[in-house]
Amino acid sequence: MGLTKQLSLFSDTLASAFALQPEPQPAPEPVASHENIVTTRPPALPLNARWREVKTPQQTIGYVLQRSRRKSIGLTINDDGLQITAPNWVTLGQIDATVIEKAPWILGKLLIRQTRQQHLATADTLWQNGGTIPYLGKRIVLNLDSMQKSPIFQGSPFAPDDGDMLSLALPADADRNRVRDSVHSWLQQQAKIWFGERLQHFLDASQLTIRRWRLSSAATRWGSCSSDGNIMLNWRLIHFEHHIIDYVIAHEIAHLREMNHSKDFWREVERILPGFEKSRNALKQHDPASLPLI
Repeated sequence: MGLTKQLSLFSDTLASAFALQPEPQPAPEPVASHENIVTTRPPALPLNARWREVKTPQQTIGYVLQRSRRKSIGLTINDDGLQITAPNWVTLGQIDATVIEKAPWILGKLLIRQTRQQHLATADTLWQNGGTIPYLGKRIVLNLDSMQKSPIFQGSPFAPDDGDMLSLALPADADRNRVRDSVHSWLQQQAKIWFGERLQHFLDASQLTIRRWRLSSAATRWGSCSSDGNIMLNWRLIHFEHHIIDYVIAHEIAHLREMNHSKDFWREVERILPGFEKSRNALKQHDPASLPLI
């Protein structure tokens, strides 16, 4: 059986010898003082989760704790800060000891998260009635309406304006996690339609075909293309302007002819999407984990 080569766009894992790596990011400044790193209890906790705080040599760190059937302790930094998933047999003391041991790493990640949230203005009010989300380069407003049966977007579906409203079939006081899940579902639905249309547009123009394509939820790559004609596109690209989405699609289609990042490859990208450099440079300012919806 032949080896399938896959090229990843902005991947932190080497999928092939020619994988396109993220632009080097400056390392976070040393966390010498942690007074400004917020680890507060989120407005709502997931089902069967609890909030816990532990003193570390650097500062007190709060975290959301969930029990599961997994075999080891898992640490994740998400919208709500530090979340720990641990086996039922692990004691609270052992979990706290892990937090203390990993405190420098945790605080470094929380600092990046906090800075990102300030930069993107993604406050806790995001996931509630009147909150805003980025959609195709614009900021649209959430409206929670329990009288509805399904989401309704009051604007041009794929040419939104700032302030357009997305009405969700949820009560006005819905839990933020329900709001977030509903928004994610709607965004992925929109991404599937729009990406599919743009992908077909560029394939037709290039007289190329693919085996299949699908949405990806990868935290480290925008897209990928395998040598057997499978393309993946990160659904979070739906936050960006049309030209950036087009660039990622053109990038992956170019790999159908050039499974590398040679001069010939970039000439192919230019042929598919003239003037792509502006979009590429804009995307270099981000990585998938830097987006407000994670």
